[in-house]
Amino acid sequence: MKLLLAMLGPALVVSVAYVDPGNYATNMTAGAHYGPLLLWVVALANVLAVFVQYLACKAGVATGQDLPQLCRAHAPRGVTRALWVQAELVAMATELAEFVGGAVALHLLIGVPMFPAACIVAGCSLVLVVLAPEGRRRFNLVIASLLLVILAGFVYQSLVSGSWGGAIEGMRPRFADSQSILLTTGMVGATVMPHVIYLHSSLGRSAPGAAPAEKRRTLRAHRAAIVLALGVAGLVNASMLTIASAALHGGGGERTETLEGFHHGLGQALGPAAALAFALALLASGLASSGVGTFAGQVIMSGFLRRRVPITVRRLVTMTPPLLILALGVDPTLALVLSQVVLSFGIPLALAPLLVFTARRSVMGGLVNRPVTTVAAAVVVLVISSLNIFLVVRVVGG
Repeated sequence: MKLLLAMLGPALVVSVAYVDPGNYATNMTAGAHYGPLLLWVVALANVLAVFVQYLACKAGVATGQDLPQLCRAHAPRGVTRALWVQAELVAMATELAEFVGGAVALHLLIGVPMFPAACIVAGCSLVLVVLAPEGRRRFNLVIASLLLVILAGFVYQSLVSGSWGGAIEGMRPRFADSQSILLTTGMVGATVMPHVIYLHSSLGRSAPGAAPAEKRRTLRAHRAAIVLALGVAGLVNASMLTIASAALHGGGGERTETLEGFHHGLGQALGPAAALAFALALLASGLASSGVGTFAGQVIMSGFLRRRVPITVRRLVTMTPPLLILALGVDPTLALVLSQVVLSFGIPLALAPLLVFTARRSVMGGLVNRPVTTVAAAVVVLVISSLNIFLVVRVVGG
C-alpha cells in the first residue's frame, strides 16, 4: 500500500492532461448534440489512455531512462533533434489550449477580457511551476488539489442535473450519423497527449541498480496507480458528457460548441451555482494542465538534448507564443482547434518510439512486452495515429 501511494502522485499528475480544456470542448459537445449516445467513446478512450500510460511508465521502470533519453541513445542524432523540435512545438500547443481554457474561465468568473485573463493565468501558472521539480512532492500535492477541485465541480453538477440517469444506454456502441462519427474521431484521437507520454516515462524511472524483482513490484504499483488516477479522469470526462446531455441536449438548453456557450447553457438549465462550478473547474484545469506541461517540457529538453534551463526561464519562453496568438485576437474556439491539430502531429511521433523500445529485449530486459502486448500496442498506435491524421485532414479541409 505504501508503494502504491508513492506511485499515485505521479499518476495523478499525468491524469490532469486527460481533463484539460480540450476535453471540455469535445465531451460536452458530444453530450449537447447527441445526449448520452457517445458515452461509450469516453470509456474506450480512457482504456486506451490507461494502456498507453502503462507502456510509458513501463519503459521508465525497465530501463531507468525516460523516452526522450531512449530516443537519444538509440536513434540517429538528426532524428533525435527532429523529435525534440516537434516535441517542443507540441508543448507550446498544449500551452495554448491551457491558456485559452484558463482565460475563458477567468472571463466567465470576473469578466476580465481574454488577453489580460490569459496573462493572469500565465502569472499564476508561473508561481505554480516554481514548486517543481525541486519541490516534487509539493507539486504533486498542488496538482492533486486542483484535480480535486475539478472533480468536485463536476460531481456537484452531476447531482444537480441527475445526469447519470441514462448513462447505461450510452454504453452501447453505436452512432447517430456521420457527424457523430467525426466527433468520435476527435474524442478518441485527441485523448492521448504526447507530452505526458514523455513525462510519465520520466516519473516512472527506476533507481540505478534496481533488481528485477524490485522493478516488477514497482511496475505493479504503477499499474494500479494509473488505473486509479485515470479512473478519476475518466469519471470527470464521463460527467462532462452526461451533464451536457442532461442540461443542454434537446429542449434542456442551447446547442453550442464553445466553452462560453456551455457555461451560459448550464446557468440557464441548472442555475448560477452549476455555472460557477463549471467555471471554477475549468480554471483549475487550465492551471493544473499548464504546470504539468511545463514539467513535461523540462523532461523533453533534458532527455533529447541533455540540457537543462531554469524552469522559470523555460516557462517564460514557452508561454510567449500562446500569449501572442491570444493578443492577436484569435477566437478562443479556433485557438483550441489549432492546438489540437498541432498535438495530433506529435502523437504518432511519441507512440511509435514507445512501441519500438518496449518490444526490444535488448532495451527492456525481462520486462520486454509479450507478443500479445506488442500486437495490442501496435493496434492502439495505428488506431490513435489514424484517427489523428483523419482529424487533421478534416480540420484543414474545413
